[in-house]
Amino acid sequence: MPPDLNLRISPRTVQRETVDKLRLAIFSGLFQPGSRLVESQLCTQLGISRPSLREALRSLEAERLIEIVPNRGPSIPALSWEVATAIYEVRELLEVEAAGRCALRISPEQLRELEKSLSAFEEAASSNDSLAQVMTAADFYSIILANCGNPILEEVHRGLVARISFFRGRSMSLDGRAQSSLAEMREIFESIAAGDEKAARKASKQHVLKAKAAAKISMDSGL
Repeated sequence: MPPDLNLRISPRTVQRETVDKLRLAIFSGLFQPGSRLVESQLCTQLGISRPSLREALRSLEAERLIEIVPNRGPSIPALSWEVATAIYEVRELLEVEAAGRCALRISPEQLRELEKSLSAFEEAASSNDSLAQVMTAADFYSIILANCGNPILEEVHRGLVARISFFRGRSMSLDGRAQSSLAEMREIFESIAAGDEKAARKASKQHVLKAKAAAKISMDSGL
């Protein structure tokens, strides 16, 4: 007889899946900045209990993707270019440093993984799947950060990933931005593959600055 299997879904699994789905909904623009989240509607849409939802919302609050105001409930924070600027400045500091360090340290095996993630982004860019573009771009940089040789740098960046992805979604909403990003990310990859620290830093900086400019245009136009 086959061994007994415990197929019961744990509360932790439910919470993690709820957080993932809500995070993706925010990245994709399903919930607009400034909009209020109605807990009863979310419970129905997600098929979960209110305690499970509230636990997930607290996780998203910790990522700064939502804000919970007493007597008002959860909502999506209104976009602020001041906040966006601060995030892009920190992103530039972290990602430029990581790209340069990665060029000197990455193994052949991890370089192949980086190339695969670039191919995944290329596919997403060709399909105009904005959510896939955001997630595959995040995967590309997560590999660079994981191979920069500084776990603290990686840890700090991980704490910003949700907000970086939020603004990345805004910049990717511009026509042609995904293809431009692909060219910029390919330049980063080629510099890392060549072991060229200086070129990797330069390519990464240009990528972040162009992403910032695209996000500004998107926010100003209300996209």
